[in-house]
Amino acid sequence: MPDYDVLCIGNAIVDIIAQCDEAFLADNGIIKGAMNLIDAERAELLYRRMGPALEASGGSAGNTAAGIASLGGRSAYFGKVSKDHLGEIFTHDIQAQGVAFDTKPLIGMPPTARSMIFVTPDGERSMNTYLGACVELGPEDVEADKAAGAAVTYFEGYLWDPPRAKEAIRLTAQHAHAAGRQVSMSLSDSFCVDRYRAEFLDLMRSRTVDIIFANSHEIKSLYQTSSFDEALAQIRKDCRIAAVTRSEKGSVIVNGDDTFVIEATTISELVDTTGAGDLYAAGFLHGYTQGRDLKTCGDLGSLAAGLVIQQIGPRPRQNLKHEAQQAGLG
Repeated sequence: MPDYDVLCIGNAIVDIIAQCDEAFLADNGIIKGAMNLIDAERAELLYRRMGPALEASGGSAGNTAAGIASLGGRSAYFGKVSKDHLGEIFTHDIQAQGVAFDTKPLIGMPPTARSMIFVTPDGERSMNTYLGACVELGPEDVEADKAAGAAVTYFEGYLWDPPRAKEAIRLTAQHAHAAGRQVSMSLSDSFCVDRYRAEFLDLMRSRTVDIIFANSHEIKSLYQTSSFDEALAQIRKDCRIAAVTRSEKGSVIVNGDDTFVIEATTISELVDTTGAGDLYAAGFLHGYTQGRDLKTCGDLGSLAAGLVIQQIGPRPRQNLKHEAQQAGLG
């Protein structure tokens, strides 16, 4: 038996979330719907300009780890925070969720990462992220026992921005595959794909990565096509399993010649899309590590994503295990 169902690796970020109108984005040069990397000076500027805000521990893979724990799974996490106030918030929140998080904090500068997230009335989120201590994650932070002891390792494409994190991911993947485990990744963001297209394709084609999570914009960016069907045909050849989300159209899972079309969960109100893809991955990977069929894995992902977009913030407030049981997916 593996020690953990899923080991998640990501940028350990505290989200600072505020609502705004479209004009605010335009006035401040913020690209809507994207993750914009910013420096410390711009982080301070946007923080001063934003309205009343909610602080919530986030980071893509951290949200996924929290979602898996909420579903009743055993999750672990690698990510770098600094020994400061936001670092303490992040550490408390993820451990309180039931996630094993033992990465040693950074002493001194830079500070813990934060992302100013502006949510427009349509529920779309525009992220402005100062990576701070995240860039210090390196091979020395890889815990070999967790890497070898998790059924699946999952990492976010965003981690390809800080260079030493790549070394940490490759080392973790080596430990995982040597132990007969699997590795998965999220493409994270179409701008991220533009920056690292060749490397992401190599990760898939070299079988460093077994399972890919993406949305329709990201896979079209990956294959530089405007056709979703063409991109899906390509990714089917390049990786073992791909789960591709399509917002209100649900998702599509491909595995060799097999295709599973998953319906979106019916929601009462779209509040904030932050964390939707992260929680989809949580639901899918929880099902996958419990030996469920791919259709059920997709349904669990759809349920978790559908619940998180009806609240402000990227981590589930409901008990997802209970919600899954109520939906007949427990």
